Amino acid sequence: MKTAALGFQHLLAMYTGAVLIPLIVGGALGLSSAQLTYLVAIDLLMCGVATILQVIRTKWFGIGLPVVLGCTFTAIGPMIAIGGQYGVSGIYGALLASGLLVMLFARFFGKLVRFFPTVVTGTVVTVIGITLIPEAIKNMGGGEGAEDFGSASNLLLAFGTLAVIIALYRFSTGFTRAISIMLGLIAGTVIAAFFGKVDFQAVGEADVFHMVEPFYFGMPTFHWSAILTMTLVAMVSLVESTGVYFAVSDMRDEVPDEKDLTRGYRSEGLAIFLGAVFNAFPYTAFSQNVGLMNMTGVKSRKVIFTTGGMLIILGFLPKIAAVTTVIPTPVLGGAMLAMFGMVISQGIKMLSPVIRDSTENSMIVACSIGMGLGVTTVPELFRSLPEGIQILTSNGIVAGSLTAIVLNIVFHASFSKKSAVEVPAAERAS
Repeated sequence: MKTAALGFQHLLAMYTGAVLIPLIVGGALGLSSAQLTYLVAIDLLMCGVATILQVIRTKWFGIGLPVVLGCTFTAIGPMIAIGGQYGVSGIYGALLASGLLVMLFARFFGKLVRFFPTVVTGTVVTVIGITLIPEAIKNMGGGEGAEDFGSASNLLLAFGTLAVIIALYRFSTGFTRAISIMLGLIAGTVIAAFFGKVDFQAVGEADVFHMVEPFYFGMPTFHWSAILTMTLVAMVSLVESTGVYFAVSDMRDEVPDEKDLTRGYRSEGLAIFLGAVFNAFPYTAFSQNVGLMNMTGVKSRKVIFTTGGMLIILGFLPKIAAVTTVIPTPVLGGAMLAMFGMVISQGIKMLSPVIRDSTENSMIVACSIGMGLGVTTVPELFRSLPEGIQILTSNGIVAGSLTAIVLNIVFHASFSKKSAVEVPAAERAS
């Protein structure tokens, strides 16, 4: 019972981050309630599969650490852009290919991490948060194109949800603070229900149990620009996960070697590939669960394995997944503002020491964030380029990330022989 309770705590800590991404992406792509329900359910199931793939340790797969995997926020903008140009099939074609590439070149990706020091990863994290804020603001108003956009009721729900989250964060500690966004979503939805703004039809229509379907949204299609974009997203996610690997290893007094990291990267590639087959998302190790381990002092692989099993069970229960789809758009927007704002805050925290250390790093950050924000607000800047190139240039996250990578090479071309994996990981774990 104790193991189950601790596993359930980890599930609650990562649940909001796991379900928000399918809700955001599915909403942006105009999916129906039934499709959204499937998307949330399959995402939970694949989060469980991805987590178990990392907890175990075999010759080829699994870093063997108690890490929880969930959807990466890095993928939101690129997936919406790819879906807008090539449709849902283009998203999953790109994910299939990028997952396969990560698996095949896992050892090589370990060497490429040197191109992602803290100045790059911190910039990418900051750009992710900044470029996603407009989506939060649109949802706070009721959703783009809504007839009652910006109405008093929508704004009250959005800012009311945000106020609940802020109050919980201010006056609570420990686990309650860790799930403050989830509690804010629940409170906002309950309030909205009293005003008749919650439609439970999707819950009533959802089955209690279902079997997952490969290629639920149709057969994938492949486009080189989309594949390149999602491969870049996967590489950024690997760097995020690397920081978590080292943080957890430090807590357990272990030091992962290159073979451990290669198995970890290969597992993430397999998780991306399987996620694409069943129409889920790319994954990364969640840092919020590291914080929970720090708080409880429990660093058992058995607990995280239990969390993965619970997620898989939830994936077969669409009625539970359907509950998340009834969250009103303004309530979702209020929570998104807090969550994406915290992403920006984390990026700034990562960048602060490296900016102080080097004026060159200041220029890398300045140009990269400027490019990411600029392309987000004026995506037609590169409209004269071929359509395939525009997937790379019209997305703020991708444009900002590429700028940071290139400028880091320009300013820091002579890399130290010391593994660059260790540097950002140590900084991020501190």
